[in-house]
Formats: sequence, structure tokens, C-alpha cells
Amino acid sequence: MARKATAKSSKKPARRSTAVARRPSASSGGGSRSRSSSQEGMGEAFIKLLQSPLVAELVAVAATAALAALAEHGFAAGGDGARGKRAGKAVKEAGKAAAAAVGRRLGTEIEEIRKAAKAGGKG
Repeated sequence: MARKATAKSSKKPARRSTAVARRPSASSGGGSRSRSSSQEGMGEAFIKLLQSPLVAELVAVAATAALAALAEHGFAAGGDGARGKRAGKAVKEAGKAAAAAVGRRLGTEIEEIRKAAKAGGKG
């Protein structure tokens, strides 16, 4: 005979909210007006960063590495639940490959910048 389902009482007690209003500090000067213009400037800078050739190249490098890792892992028809586990493992490996590729590319870029800075400082 099946047992009757009972509700477990593992609920946590409700917390009280301790929200505090933020006030502009004396050094901020203009208050919210300077904050919004600062955030707009950060937003524009972020958009410019996303549109930069370096970011586009990093995305391409990551996508290529991830695709290569997925192709290398392969997706042969498997039995039962093995295919889902293999797919998850392949995606995880693809992410690692993409991160490693981006890391190598950034390392190369940083080295080129350092070499250019040394050459510019001496001349």
C-alpha cells in the first residue's frame, strides 16, 4: 500500500527587510545628475568596446575553438541516456576550449602592446 503524501515543514522563516535609502555624499556635488551622465558615459564606452575589432576577433576565436571542440568530441548515435551525458561533457569541453583560446589571444595582444610600449619608450 502506498503511503500518503505529507507536506514537510522545512520552510525558512521570513526575513525582515532592512532597506536603507542611499543619499548622495557631500563630495558628489550634483547628486543624481552627475551619476546619470557618468553612467551614460560608461554605457557609451561599453558599446564602443563591444564594437572594437579586438572584441570581434575574440568572439570569433572563442566560437571557432568551441566548434572545433564539439566536432572533435563527435556525436555518434549512442544508446539510452549516454548521449545526453556526452553532449553535456562536449559542451563543457567546448567552453573550456573557447576560454583557453581567448586567453591565448589576449596574452598575444598584451605581449604586442608591451613590445610596442618598450619600442616607443626607447625611440
